[in-house]
Amino acid sequence: MQRFVTEEMDTTDAYKLLSGLVVPRPIGWIGTRSNGGVNNLAPFSFFNAVAASPPTVIFAPTGQPAARKDTLANVRETEMFSVNIVTHSLGPAMNASSGTYPADVDEFEVAGLAVREAELIDAPMVADAPANFECRLMQIVDIGGAPMGSSVVFGEIVAFHVDETLLDGTRVDQVALDPIGRHAGNMYSRANQLYEMPRPD
Repeated sequence: MQRFVTEEMDTTDAYKLLSGLVVPRPIGWIGTRSNGGVNNLAPFSFFNAVAASPPTVIFAPTGQPAARKDTLANVRETEMFSVNIVTHSLGPAMNASSGTYPADVDEFEVAGLAVREAELIDAPMVADAPANFECRLMQIVDIGGAPMGSSVVFGEIVAFHVDETLLDGTRVDQVALDPIGRHAGNMYSRANQLYEMPRPD
C-alpha cells in the first residue's frame, strides 16, 4: 500500500485520488436562473442525498472553472435550484452543459434541451429528464480555499417530478431509470448491471 499524507500533497493530486476512488458518483445536474432571467445548467459529481426528513440533497462546486460558479452565484441570489437526473441517453447533453461558458449563456440552449418550469420555485428543469427535484436552499457551507475549495450547497426538496412509467407506487424501477455515474477524468459508468444482496436481519 502506498500512503499519502494529505497535508504533504498538492491539492490537485489529492483531488485525483479522491475522485478516482469515490466512484461511481451520482451526478447532480443543477438548473438555476439568475436574477436577470438567464437560465443556467451544470453537472456536479460532488452530489448526493443526505437526509430523508426533510428530503435533502447536497452538491458542491469544487475546483471548477470560474464560469461554472454561475450555479453557485445564482443559488446565493435566488435560494432555489432544480436537480435533474442524468440518464445514459442524456449523457451527451449533460456533457455539453459542462463547458466553460460566460454567465449570459443559457446551457439549455447550448445542449439543445427543452425547459420545463418548476411549480413551487423559480428555476428551470430539464424537460426530458425522467426525474426532477425542486429545491429550496437550506444553507451553504464553505470548505477550504482556492484553488480546490468547495461551497457545499444543502437544498430541501419541496417537490419531486418522476416519469410515471418508472414508478410502482413510490418505488423506482432502477433498470428503467438507466442513470450514469461519474468516475475520474472523462470516465462514466452506466448502472445496467444490477444485482441483489439482501441485508441480514
